[in-house]
Amino acid sequence: MMTQIATVVYTLGIVGLFWLDRDSKLQPSKALWLPVIWLLIVGSRPVSVWLNLAPSNPRDVILEGSPIDAFLFTALVATGVLVLFGRRKRVGSVLRTNWPIMLYFGFCLVSVLWSDFPDVAAKRWTKAIGDLVMALIVVTDVRPTAALTRFLSRTGFVLLPLSVLFIKYYDHFGRAYDAFGMAVNVGVTTNKNSLGVVTLVLSLGALWRVLVLLRDKGQADRRRHLLAQGALLLIGVYLLTLAHSATSGVCFVLGAGLMVAATLPVMRRRPAALHTLVLVILVGASLVVLFGGNAAVAHAVGRQSDLTGRTAIWDAVIPLAPNPLVGAGFESFWLGPRLEKMWRLFPVFLPNEAHNGYIETYLNLGWVGLILIALVLISGYRRITKLLRNDPALCGLMVGYVAAAAVYSVTEVGFRLLNPMWLFLLLAIVAPGGKWFGVSDSLREQPVRRYAPVGFRSKARVYPNLPETPPRPVVSLGGRN
Repeated sequence: MMTQIATVVYTLGIVGLFWLDRDSKLQPSKALWLPVIWLLIVGSRPVSVWLNLAPSNPRDVILEGSPIDAFLFTALVATGVLVLFGRRKRVGSVLRTNWPIMLYFGFCLVSVLWSDFPDVAAKRWTKAIGDLVMALIVVTDVRPTAALTRFLSRTGFVLLPLSVLFIKYYDHFGRAYDAFGMAVNVGVTTNKNSLGVVTLVLSLGALWRVLVLLRDKGQADRRRHLLAQGALLLIGVYLLTLAHSATSGVCFVLGAGLMVAATLPVMRRRPAALHTLVLVILVGASLVVLFGGNAAVAHAVGRQSDLTGRTAIWDAVIPLAPNPLVGAGFESFWLGPRLEKMWRLFPVFLPNEAHNGYIETYLNLGWVGLILIALVLISGYRRITKLLRNDPALCGLMVGYVAAAAVYSVTEVGFRLLNPMWLFLLLAIVAPGGKWFGVSDSLREQPVRRYAPVGFRSKARVYPNLPETPPRPVVSLGGRN
């Protein structure tokens, strides 16, 4: 009886969150539902798992996957490509400024040629393109800031409350046992690390909205929006404690700290201060790992000194790399004889990833792939920080995503297809490439005014054949004019 009552209460709560956060004035395009559906799937469980139609043999899951999931992902990607074709001018502008990402995906496609399983690698590359397609749909929307807000809210209002409901009242869905026989909370996902990462990215988005609403006291219906986003943030923080995912917890604190720091006046006046803060954090974390302090840090965040068996996997998997320069081919390392050998070495854990994004990239794409990932991160960060003066809150969110992805990938595979962290990293990096991203959405609704040369004295006229003079960009959500 309590389960039914809880289900009704949580359902009403989810509906209430959507009602509180409604905004009829700035509505993004209907195409935004494509990335929403995409994240609802990759942030929870495959459709075949929900329908109990997934292959039972783990080897079949890794090699072939489910035809139901393949069809659905293909349909979403194809529809997304059609949407982007209709926005080809805006998409072209974004992609031209994000050439490192294009170079990375291009190399991934070429690496299919030397994969031992080229057909599987090609299918996985098509899915990987889907992450980029969904990020571009958000960024190239007519109202990109509103699209980002709606994207975060529509997914967060569903995934996070449902995860709490499943954990508390549906044990067969919300709880599971890990490889060591320990009971863990998984929510709407399949394991605690997946629950941790989807909660991480959505909670950072909720924090961004809360900071924006606290600063922008003149926004219409501010209180009810603040109530909805504040509730979502509290649910996210609570879920992070339930997930017991140390990596996601640390990354949330890191991302939240950078987001708050970016909104400080000193950061806006002196962008070098933000660069220094990010550099100190990243270099400090690297030195801890390189000089053996990782055991103390691991204990401090609740991990074992071997990072829950990860170091043993790293020691075993690195020598198996078939080609240090270009790797095994896109998403091809964990296939065939290499997978069988790792499962013989770890018969309980049965790993299908390196639990380190940098090592995983090295195994699949070699040193070339690592260099390209570094180029994507550095070039993306440089573009993101240009938003600091116009929209410090948005800049802080994007910097938080990039920094969180860089640190998250030390103990988890963050640079991988169909991973919420990778999707939001791509979103953060391509966002500054949009011409209007970081500029108030309301400015896009203003009629284009063309101004006469100095010799003209008429004041209130529009000269349609004269060159357009763009208005001075104003601060987006959360900024002050």
